Amino acid sequence: MAPSTDTDTDTDTDTDTDTRTVTVIGLGPMGRAMAGAFLDQGYRVTLWNRTPSRAAELVERGAVLAPDVAGALRAGELVVLSLTDYAAMYTLLGTAEDALRGRVIVNLGSDTPKRTEEGARWVTERGGQFLAGGVTAAPSGIGDPASYTFYSGPREALERHRAALEVLTRVDYLGEEPARAALMYQIGMTMFWTSLLSFWQAVALANAHGIKAADIVPHAATAVAADPGLFAFYAARVDAGNHAGEADRLSMAAASAEHVLRTMADAGVDTTLPQAVVDVFERGIRAGRADSSTSALVEEMRA
Repeated sequence: MAPSTDTDTDTDTDTDTDTRTVTVIGLGPMGRAMAGAFLDQGYRVTLWNRTPSRAAELVERGAVLAPDVAGALRAGELVVLSLTDYAAMYTLLGTAEDALRGRVIVNLGSDTPKRTEEGARWVTERGGQFLAGGVTAAPSGIGDPASYTFYSGPREALERHRAALEVLTRVDYLGEEPARAALMYQIGMTMFWTSLLSFWQAVALANAHGIKAADIVPHAATAVAADPGLFAFYAARVDAGNHAGEADRLSMAAASAEHVLRTMADAGVDTTLPQAVVDVFERGIRAGRADSSTSALVEEMRA
C-alpha cells in the first residue's frame, strides 16, 4: 500500500495541545522506530519525510502522512525530529517557520553542543520551545524501559510531554541549558566509538594470526568488565587532582603501548590507532609526567 496524505489535517490551528498527539519528522530507522512506538501506545501520529514511501507501513498502522512540513508541524504541539544534524533541521523547518510558533520541538538527532545551542535559539526566536535529546539506544531499544535519553531545555515543556517522551525511553533530564544533553551524549559517543574501534583493531590482529573474531569475544568481555571500577577509581583521583603514579605510571604505560604498536606492525596490521595511543603517551612524558599516573594525560588533553 502506498503512503497517502491526509488533506484534512488541520494546518490552520495552532492551539492543539493534546498530549496524545505527536508529529515525527524524519523516518530513518530511528524515526520509524519512534513513530511505531507511539502508535503502539495509541498516540495520534503525524509523519513527514523527504521520501514519502518510508511512511507506508506506518500509514497502514494508522499514522497520517502530512502533505508538507507546515502541515506536519501544525498537527499538534509536540514535534519529534529524527534527523542527521542541525543543517537538516534548518533545511526542513526553514520552509515553514511560521508554523513553529507554539510548538515544542524535540530534536533527537545528533550534533555538537555548540550547534545545539544555536538550534535552540533559532527555534525560540520563531516562537517555539526547544528540547534537545541524546538517545543512548539503537532503534531496537526504542520502547524498552531499560533504554534512556538525555534531555535538556525548558523544564515546563519537558514535564508537559514527559509521558509521550517516556513512550520512547526513560527520560534523564539534565536541566535548562540547551546544550547539556548534546554534551552528555557526545561524552558517551567519545567512549563508544573509540572502544568499538579498539575491538576492530583487536579483531584485525587476531585475524592476521588465523584467529576468528568470535574466538576473542570471551577475552574481550573479561578485559572490559573491569572498566566501571577503573572509571570510578580514576574519576575520584582526577577530581581531587591526584595523579600520583603507582603501578600505572605513564612511562610503563608508554612501554606497553609501544609493544602493542610493534605487534601490529609485525603482523602487517594498520597501525594508525596504536600509533595515536603511543603519541599521546609520549606527549605526556615530554611534559614531565613520566612518573605520574596515566590519569595525568587528562591535564594534557585539557590543554
